[in-house]
Amino acid sequence: MDPTARTDIAEDLELLRSNAVAAGVLALGRFRQPLKSWSKQNASPVTEADIIVDQFLNASLLGARPDYGWLSEESVDDPARLEKKRIFVVDPIDGTRAFIRGEDCWSVSLAVVENGVAIAGVVYAPARDELYDAAFGLGARFNGEALMRQPRDGELPVVPAPGAIHRELEHAGLAYLHGQPLPSLAYRLVQAATGRFDAVPARRGAHDWDIAGAAAILSECGVEFEDVCAGPIVFNRPDTRHAALAAIADAALKAPLHDALRRIYGCPSVEADAEIPMRQGL
Repeated sequence: MDPTARTDIAEDLELLRSNAVAAGVLALGRFRQPLKSWSKQNASPVTEADIIVDQFLNASLLGARPDYGWLSEESVDDPARLEKKRIFVVDPIDGTRAFIRGEDCWSVSLAVVENGVAIAGVVYAPARDELYDAAFGLGARFNGEALMRQPRDGELPVVPAPGAIHRELEHAGLAYLHGQPLPSLAYRLVQAATGRFDAVPARRGAHDWDIAGAAAILSECGVEFEDVCAGPIVFNRPDTRHAALAAIADAALKAPLHDALRRIYGCPSVEADAEIPMRQGL
């Protein structure tokens, strides 16, 4: 890689990291406090904290990179992002239901996407004081130290999943343990890079902002993360939704998990895109 490009990506990562921490502090100030919440059109919840954090990130990130595009769960989509070489992809609070319930497993998920690929990403769980980050060609880190997957030699693999997926995997005769269904998809995905989980599925309907930050981290850790129908994930398309996805750290789990996801959720077609399920329970 061109050294200039490495420096450029490193600067973007530092921008994401500093803003993720600031956003986390902002969200923590409203965590476990009375706050307004309501439901969006897709029945997913949103709180005033989501909006405040989103507005902060929009002003701070685009203030530093005014030529970048913007895609966020809590912002009106601007099609101008499709013409940009690089865009920010933001979920100000991933795991809003957990945030509302006062649970500590929610995260701030930020990414820079270039030409459809997540080249830098941060997933920050403020209430747990856990910061994961990575950039293309520069490795991944956890709280500032190199992120290295911890092997669990001789132990059964661990997979967190909804009940329907567990039933399919058990019917296929797979020997494994049920993982804790952590409510933040971004945070759950990066646990495939830490060694806590050996594979992490996501049902059909995840959006770019749910997964882009984690995708950059998984890539730098050598964890395969793919669309089970189409292969490599492409970001910043007109439709930000994806088919069923799987992060695979244990290659032996790929075939049974991909098969299970395809059987349960199918593969999208142009006609079926409008029928993609809501985000609840990703």
